[in-house]
Amino acid sequence: MIVKSNDNLSKTNSSLSQNEAPLSEEGNTLDQTLRPKSWNDFVGQEKTKKNIKIMLQAANERRETADHILFCGGPGLGKTTLSYLVAQTAESNIRTASGPSIQKPGDLAAILTSLSDKDILFIDEIHRLNSACEEIIYPAMEDFELNIITGTGPMAKTLKIELARFTLIGATTRIGLLSSPLRDRFGATFQIDFYNIEDIEKIIEKSATILKIKIDKPAIKLIAQCSRFTPRIANRLLRRIRDFAQIEGRGVIDEKITKLGMEEMEIDELGLGHRDRKLLEIIIEKFQGGPVGLQALAAVASEEQDNILGVYEPYLLRLGLINRTSKGRTATQKAYKHLHKKN
Repeated sequence: MIVKSNDNLSKTNSSLSQNEAPLSEEGNTLDQTLRPKSWNDFVGQEKTKKNIKIMLQAANERRETADHILFCGGPGLGKTTLSYLVAQTAESNIRTASGPSIQKPGDLAAILTSLSDKDILFIDEIHRLNSACEEIIYPAMEDFELNIITGTGPMAKTLKIELARFTLIGATTRIGLLSSPLRDRFGATFQIDFYNIEDIEKIIEKSATILKIKIDKPAIKLIAQCSRFTPRIANRLLRRIRDFAQIEGRGVIDEKITKLGMEEMEIDELGLGHRDRKLLEIIIEKFQGGPVGLQALAAVASEEQDNILGVYEPYLLRLGLINRTSKGRTATQKAYKHLHKKN
């Protein structure tokens, strides 16, 4: 498998939670090291993996290009890794891009015309493609052709360019923002769910082996409980606790050093960071438990609305700490209890 990238199509980073902060070059390298290299290494998402492999095997036996695939789910759940495994299984080259980086139809046209048969184009944050680029991609996905309009008014002409038969893989954290015409053109859509604790523990154990870290079972369980059911966060916590074990301990990650590290990073037993708790406190204290609208909550918390929707809210909802109603967000009794607040 050959991986191609485009320097002009690098993913832009917005301000994220402490668990989703932009990575340093070293962090990126470590993330690549820990990324599963085969289906057997990829822990969890069993139904999705089975369906993907069946789809790819069937396409291969028919000697056809695989259907376009859409992966939806929160950040850090493995959408990019699954895309690379698809390319590996299909023995295809993969070209990567991100929705926000494709500013003009010409940018997308340049990418599409550079693809070869069976190539895979992976577009992260595909819901952030602008409407002009979407118009370009519709005939590319359906008919493998590019329609370019030249001239204006009565002199306007449509030039059709035949494209290679490629597979588009889109990844999104906000499927609701994807337009229906674009969403309907994907042959297969897979929801990537949060992982269960048992799978997260297996991932931490595998990562510790790769990084040659000594870690005991209680520490693995504690890190898994604080991982927000997300492999990327579990691996980042493992690396940070490794630092504490090296400086404050004996180089071995045990339960004591793990608790120390979590306290220093202000991560509690539910995996909530300072900003998660701040959101809950605002709902409880500033808005008397809610309901509060997204715009008001974001303004008071000095957070981007997209961060609340994509980073904080899914986990708070899963834990049952907030509810979403037609009038806005409300804090649950569990949230009051967790923060030791009186209702």
